[in-house]
This record gives sequence, structure tokens and C-alpha cells, in this order.
Amino acid sequence: MLHVDRIADLRAACERARAAGQRVGVVPTMGYLHDGHRSLIRAARGDTGFVVVTIFVNPLQFGANEDLDRYPRDLEGDLALCSAEGVDCVFAPSVAEMYPRPPATTVHVAGLTSDLCGAARPTHFDGVTTVVTKLFAIAGPCAAYFGRKDAQQLAVVTRLVDDLDLPVEIIGCPIVREGDGLAMSSRNAYLSPADRAAAPTLYRGLVRAVELIQAGERDPDQVTVSVRDAVAAEPRFTLEYAELRDAHDLAPAAALDGSLLLAVAAHIGGTRLIDNVHLRVDGDDVVADLGVRRDVKGAPAPA
Repeated sequence: MLHVDRIADLRAACERARAAGQRVGVVPTMGYLHDGHRSLIRAARGDTGFVVVTIFVNPLQFGANEDLDRYPRDLEGDLALCSAEGVDCVFAPSVAEMYPRPPATTVHVAGLTSDLCGAARPTHFDGVTTVVTKLFAIAGPCAAYFGRKDAQQLAVVTRLVDDLDLPVEIIGCPIVREGDGLAMSSRNAYLSPADRAAAPTLYRGLVRAVELIQAGERDPDQVTVSVRDAVAAEPRFTLEYAELRDAHDLAPAAALDGSLLLAVAAHIGGTRLIDNVHLRVDGDDVVADLGVRRDVKGAPAPA
């Protein structure tokens, strides 16, 4: 496994792979890898011949008073996981390598970034789209793998690639959950034992909403109220939003029909958690994608 920290070295490695007839797969991460990242790596490994994992805690996507300095890091453990998963190249640059001077050029995707997580974190998505554009420019033509837990990010990056005609295929992969339903996230490391015990409340709220829809509820307001009520019942949580949106353009859903995203964000013990479920509603037919859960032995199972 290659471990590089220079832009020129990653670019050269990807060019060599393509010259040898291999498709490049890129998994962008901020490190502190867990089974959710592992699932992205395995998807890339199954689809492509040369798998790159990028590990970079991107300062541009952290706002004032956010957790840049304390964001969990474990490069040694990340490299071990990548090696075990058959990754071909890990790119772990320094901030100075990625931003040798403060960037005068940033990338902004209008509309999709204005609310939901963008309301509370107004500079976040410009940081994401700027660093992702840089990574795509360095790696070149590739397939890129993102988790559906960060549903707004996935929609934003997909629109970015479409609008700029970048030679990149964006592939969304299922949410991976702990056995009790909590969506895996590097920030889960912040949770105290009591907060960790309460954290699956978000998942249970989404499940309750899915059950309402499957029982025939078709009023979007009633569905989101059910999620808000579930979060409100756990005093450790402070709700930020619970919203039902069109899955493609993230516009507010006027009706429970078609492809939808039910998303929730809340704070617990100083940690911000997000979760969601993708829905397909066609009359009485309801399909919900809650991702996959890990059982006590670590095996995947439907959520």
C-alpha cells in the first residue's frame, strides 16, 4: 500500500493506474475510520482496480467555535485499517500541502447549501466543495464514494460534479449503523456513556416515522412532528431540525410521494448528530432505506 502526502505523488499514482487500464476509486475521508468508512472502501474495492483513501481534516469546512482542534485523529490506526482492506494508496496531506496559502478561490453550490445543515453551519459546504474539487482535480477521472448519512453533502457533491462536468462518478453508499441503530460517525467518540445510551433516539424517531407512513399517513407535517416528538422525549437532546425533503433537490416535500429524504439533526452533550432515511412512496407502496446495522459480531444486517 502506498502512503503519500504530496499532491504530485497522488496524481502520479492515479495516472499510472489509469495507464495500466485500472479504474480509480476514491474514498474521501477526514480519518478516524470506522466500519462506515470500511463499507465505502469495500464498495470501491469491488468496483475499481485502484482504490485511494484520502485522509484530511479540512479546516475550510469548520466554522468558528467548531471542533477542528479536537476532531478525533488516528493516522496509525487508519493506515492499518486501509491496509487490511486492500487499499492501494492512502493520501494524507498536511494543511500546508493542500493550502500553501489561504485560498482565493472557493467553490459554492447555491440553493442546496442554504438550509438544513447549511443553516447552522453557513461556511461548511463551501469548505466541502472546495476540498472535494481539489481532490478530484488531483486524482483525475475516477469513481468517488460517499456515505448516505451525510445526505445533504452527497446531494451537493453530486450537483457540483454535474454542473462542472467533472469526469467523476459519484456513488452513494448505505448508512452503516451500530447494533442499536446509531449511525456510525467519527464524532460518536465525543459521546459520554449516558449520551451514547440516549443517542439512538434519532434512529428510533426515524423508524417511528417510517412506520406511520407504512400505516398510511400521507401528511408531511405529521411525519416530521412524529420525529420531533421522539427527540423531544429525550431530554438530553436539543433538536436542530427534522425535515422531509425531495431526495434530489432537497426542496421541501409538499406531498408524501416519490423519492424523499427524512432528515434530522440534533445536539447531545455538545455533540451534533445527524441521521436520515431515504423513502420511495408510490401510492400504498413504501420502500425505506434505513441502511445496515452491525450485529454484536460485526456482521451487516438490514436496519
